[in-house]
Amino acid sequence: MQLKERVDFLTAVLDSLNEGIVVVDSQGIVTFINKVYRDFLKGDLEDFVGKPVTEVLENTRLPIVCQTGEPELSVVQKVRGRNILGHRLPIRKNGKVIGAVGELVFQRSEEIKALVNQVNALEGRVHYYERQLHDVFRSRFTFADIYGHSDAITQVKRLALKAARGDSTVLIMGESGVGKEVFAHAIHSMSPRAGKPFIKVNCAAIPEQLLESEMFGYEEGGFTGAKKGGKPGKFELANHGTIFLDEIGDMSLGMQAKLLRVLQEREMERVGGVKPIQLDIRVIAATNKDLESMVKAKLFRQDLWYRLNVFPIVIPPLRDRREDIPEIAESLLKELCDELRLPLCSLSKGALDVLMSYSWPGNIRELRNALERAVNICEGKEIRAEHFTTAIRNSVKVAAQDSCQFHTLKKSIGETEAELIKTALEASGYNKTKAAKALGIHRCTLYAKIKKYSLENYK
Repeated sequence: MQLKERVDFLTAVLDSLNEGIVVVDSQGIVTFINKVYRDFLKGDLEDFVGKPVTEVLENTRLPIVCQTGEPELSVVQKVRGRNILGHRLPIRKNGKVIGAVGELVFQRSEEIKALVNQVNALEGRVHYYERQLHDVFRSRFTFADIYGHSDAITQVKRLALKAARGDSTVLIMGESGVGKEVFAHAIHSMSPRAGKPFIKVNCAAIPEQLLESEMFGYEEGGFTGAKKGGKPGKFELANHGTIFLDEIGDMSLGMQAKLLRVLQEREMERVGGVKPIQLDIRVIAATNKDLESMVKAKLFRQDLWYRLNVFPIVIPPLRDRREDIPEIAESLLKELCDELRLPLCSLSKGALDVLMSYSWPGNIRELRNALERAVNICEGKEIRAEHFTTAIRNSVKVAAQDSCQFHTLKKSIGETEAELIKTALEASGYNKTKAAKALGIHRCTLYAKIKKYSLENYK
């Protein structure tokens, strides 16, 4: 009778608490659950006592606490679709863990609902902003967006796919408009960091006086007019993901030195800050300039050039892969008609002849602009030669005038070029880097021409 009275008394005490209490034995079987917790779970005592706690509370760690003997304080746990805050404590007797107690932390049973609702609302907001950030800072292109099947572009795509597998710094080179940014997006999309941020920095578009704060962010009071609370920079936003430094050749020597330190140390400080921020990022840089020549002219730091030129990728201009023009033009036409909400257009034979004859100094970007103009001018569903500008149309006349000499001239140029390469290789002792410098071309260009003229084994 005394034992029963003591048990009833302790039960009444635990039932009168504002906190929810659940007790398990060393095997994780529920031995007691107080009224507040039963009300929270909407059940009676017999619904819970004698059952494994894992059947009563999903995601519970009470059996783990029984095994480890380590308390877990102020943890958030999802129970029946709602977040709860509580403690988990081991129960010891003579130094041995004989069970564990779980406690819901709140003042009154009604307050847990308000607390849970508040936490769930905050969690929903966090998830919403995470989705928004992902949409803003994600890569927009994949390798499927790189059109063309010529040997030139196929080789570059294969190289870029190899770059995507690793984490090395990539330097993408090529003329303006060839699609360097698309390649950068595609590499990130296929990399192990694909689900992480992809942050683009246009080094040529940001004023010099703002570039440092944009790249590295700033602390509150870091300079006059600094935003309250400070602001993270592009490198900080790209942490664990990829940062794309476009037009890297336009960066000043001063900023080059600061960038070099970040690449070497993999850490940075905000403007006006004193605490270093550790970085785990992949760097992809792009330029339409000859950085090697800029290094010689002391316009680009040699040490930074070495840091960036780990995995170089050279994208050929459109004029060197004319066989891709029909496929690229057709794909661009579909995109443009969708964007402009116009009927799908096709290219007449005359229009295609014009596109194939023009040299496209602005590459794919210029081709897209020409097609957009034609789509807007075209009144039917077929784009004709007359829908292009005079400068582009005249390319057909020039091509026709030169047609009788074209093949002979092309053959003669090729033969001369092959002989020059042979001479340069012989003079440099078959050192391709020295041969490329002697010829005044990039090493990657020399490799491409050696393959073009089947000179791989020439000695």
